[in-house]
Amino acid sequence: MSTSLILIILLIVGAGAYGLAASRAVRMSGGKLSALHSRPGYYGAYAAIWAILPAALVLAVWLVASPMIVERTVRGGFPDDVKSMPVAEQNLAYGMINAIARGLPMLSAEDTAALSSGSVDVRAKLAEKGVPLAGDVQPYMLEAARTLNAETGTSRLAMTAVVALLALGGAAIALRSVAPRFRARNRVERVILWALVAASSIAILTTVGIVLSMLTEAAHFFREIPPLEFFFGTVWDPRFAGAGSTSAGQFGLIPLLAGTLYIGFVAMLVAVPVGLFAAIYMAEYASPKVRSLAKPLLEVLAGIPTIVYGFFALITVGPFLRDLSMQVNGLLTGNYVNFIQAQSVLTAGIVMGIMLIPYVSSLSDDIITAVPKALRDGSLGLGATRSETIKKVVLPAALPGIVGALLMTASRAIGETMIVVLAAGVAARMQINPFEPMTTVTVKIVAQLTGDLEFTSPQTLVAFALGITLFAITLCLNIYALYIVRKYREQYE
Repeated sequence: MSTSLILIILLIVGAGAYGLAASRAVRMSGGKLSALHSRPGYYGAYAAIWAILPAALVLAVWLVASPMIVERTVRGGFPDDVKSMPVAEQNLAYGMINAIARGLPMLSAEDTAALSSGSVDVRAKLAEKGVPLAGDVQPYMLEAARTLNAETGTSRLAMTAVVALLALGGAAIALRSVAPRFRARNRVERVILWALVAASSIAILTTVGIVLSMLTEAAHFFREIPPLEFFFGTVWDPRFAGAGSTSAGQFGLIPLLAGTLYIGFVAMLVAVPVGLFAAIYMAEYASPKVRSLAKPLLEVLAGIPTIVYGFFALITVGPFLRDLSMQVNGLLTGNYVNFIQAQSVLTAGIVMGIMLIPYVSSLSDDIITAVPKALRDGSLGLGATRSETIKKVVLPAALPGIVGALLMTASRAIGETMIVVLAAGVAARMQINPFEPMTTVTVKIVAQLTGDLEFTSPQTLVAFALGITLFAITLCLNIYALYIVRKYREQYE
């Protein structure tokens, strides 16, 4: 039985337990619900939780553990010469066995008998059924595939029976617990509390796991490349060592970090004034009709894929700036030579800034709108103009939230990749001319992990060092923003 069908059965059992428990509670109350400790819905929810939750937990554990146990059983049946092979070759063999196991149910009884007798080529027969194999099928693989299917079928049958019994047993236990003074509400709320704690823990543990995984791989990188050379190096040239050469290239972070901050700075110069002024207009000056039309139209920009922005920069903004610079240079000097390249920091910054405008405007608009109306009325009542009220009262009150919005925007700018690839190029350079191309940390992370590579060389492990560097930058931005928010909040209060 498929997992989705098992889940449907669990939901049906849970719904049935809910209805039975709720109706039983109503019957026990004798039509007087005030005699019950909890509402009938809580009794139903308690029964549904007992019917679904234990069975679902067992199902999840079984789905994780069963494939590992089955794989160990199948690998244990490998011939001795196969067990002595390297792990990579054993994994390749097990992958072929998996493919054969998926294809065997597609064959007819005659085909299966022919395969057993050896009169038919397994690879050709499975290819006819749309199951291509990467190599030749060894005799032990067919038997291992049958074992795999048999063990998997047995495990799934046992899983279905255990889950069904747990669901029915849990529902029965919960129904027996239904009584007028039974504290069903307390039990249900306790389960919900633990569910919330589990959800929070999963989020925290996921973050910790991501950081630890990056730190572990970055530590492997720093065993081969000195940290000082990485963090203070000014040349990025992670070439692969040639034949007879031990050089792993140069991994200077400074050019990538400079490009990341430079392009992000130009983007923020575009996004912050436009987005903030748009938010002030929509929150303080625009009529409800204009606001209801302008705000959704502005937020449409946030839904455009970044690759589309990259195309826009590549075929529209970049060529426009290049041709404009040529015309300006011709008018000023008579020499029609462009001084702005199509791929440049300015191109990427402008297009990225356009993409970030809705982040600034939408968040800032919500924050400004949340400022109490009494503050505005008090300022206007004392004789201040609308602009003075916005500058002296509304913006200081909304400043902590606006700082948070700008922080989110800056983090979004630092992590952008596709716009930079198409609009700023991939050249790791150190220069201050915004009319020349540069690149960012995220672009090089993608470049170093492109292709079928193993994480065994500095050229691939450097991606984790770059990733943990980005994480540290974002963390520092968060800490500094928290400091700013607390400082201005104290001054305002």
